[in-house]
Amino acid sequence: MANNIELSENISAYIKQAFGNEFLEKYKEYILSDFTIYIRMSAFVTDPKITLENLKSYGIETIPIENIPNAYIVKSGKEYIGKTLEFILGYYYIQSLSSMIPPIVLDPTKKDVVLDLCAAPGSKSTQLAELMQNRGTLCVNEPNLNRVKSLMFNIDKMGFSNISAIKQKGELLSKFFNEHFDKILVDAPCSGLGILQKKGEVSNWWNLNQAEKIAELQFRLLVSAIKMLKPGGELVYSTCTLTIEENEITLNKILRKYPVKLIEVNLPVNSHPAKTKYGEEELNPEIIKAHRIIPWEINSEGFFVAKLKKTESLEASKPGEVKERNIELLPANHKKIKKYISDLSEYFGIEKSFLDLFKYQIKGHDIFVVGNDCEIGNPNVYMRIGRKFGTIDKNNIAHLHSNSIQTVAKYINKNILDITDDSEMRIYLNGGIIKKDILPLGQKIIRYNGLIIGTAIATAGGLKSQFPRNFRTNEIILPSEIKK
Repeated sequence: MANNIELSENISAYIKQAFGNEFLEKYKEYILSDFTIYIRMSAFVTDPKITLENLKSYGIETIPIENIPNAYIVKSGKEYIGKTLEFILGYYYIQSLSSMIPPIVLDPTKKDVVLDLCAAPGSKSTQLAELMQNRGTLCVNEPNLNRVKSLMFNIDKMGFSNISAIKQKGELLSKFFNEHFDKILVDAPCSGLGILQKKGEVSNWWNLNQAEKIAELQFRLLVSAIKMLKPGGELVYSTCTLTIEENEITLNKILRKYPVKLIEVNLPVNSHPAKTKYGEEELNPEIIKAHRIIPWEINSEGFFVAKLKKTESLEASKPGEVKERNIELLPANHKKIKKYISDLSEYFGIEKSFLDLFKYQIKGHDIFVVGNDCEIGNPNVYMRIGRKFGTIDKNNIAHLHSNSIQTVAKYINKNILDITDDSEMRIYLNGGIIKKDILPLGQKIIRYNGLIIGTAIATAGGLKSQFPRNFRTNEIILPSEIKK
């Protein structure tokens, strides 16, 4: 079914003035068409080929995208793509093709200290973590609490442990990090003209004055990012809008005032060089190295992507004040954490050498984990370092947290319980108790059709699900429940 979006006069007039009448007509056709669903497969937990084969049991068929590894277009079974076990477990992420481009252009490695400045809902953050092979340091920032929740949800289900989260206004973050990062992604808030096909409400409020106000924020975000970037470091600036004010003009102001230069990049999708003239204004000719992605040319969203390199040091911002907390990141052999790590290693058969790759933090009764090679700077700036790994019960015994399963799934060799009955799996997914005798008692790793699903506790009363509460709020369908 086609969209029914009425294009406002404000947008029509702007598109025609900036890009011409032919562009406007194609834009109108684009926003009235259905948007195409793409997925990005994760190679972190399991082989994407296995996941793709499993999706066929839902009637989901995919086609790989040329030049973008692990990207697929969904051709059939679209109604189930966000309801599979594989989806809720982070084996793939529903993400537009255009959205996958900025992380690819940033190209972070496992040796880098990376910042995603405007991170929610986490599509690009989790892609960056994947590109970094769950190593190095990835800091993600989001100022809005509700958006932080969606960001944490997506990070948790994807299983990455190299991500630490900050809740701070991006334009102020340079007060806490002076030339700290090797690479920064600034996927900035924007006026959304590239995603109108999916978010028709943009047409209700869009006007040039609003776009120019957003451009002022984008400029401040970029200034903050440049201050946080090491000399020689790289930054990708991207938006999902088409306006020159939020893209070329913003870049032009940055190039005029700050020690950065644009880098030539080749995108894996069709794109156009950015404009170097707008009306009567001549812009920096280097801006031609930035790219505008036209939505109907790649059957996805409209985007703007530019890559910059910092050429020299800048004077630091005045340091910000942050509440001091007693935060300790402990190696696995530290006396405060050693017992818990040894117990989990022995109970689940996890090689101690693997658990030694992490640092641990005890917060109340919770244990958090982050990679040994993380370089987070001042830990007091963060709302969460790494991910939740386990909990300590009243008997001082550590249990794996169900959210941590994807981090250690490949390395668990003991106390695995297979559920083969779909009615029992439904009870588990709903957080219930499966009434059956299971010995020995204690925590179990739940496996279903070869997938590590989560944890449960075998008690005298049955098997008590520990499937994460925030996962249960999502509709999950098992292949056997699909009406053929």
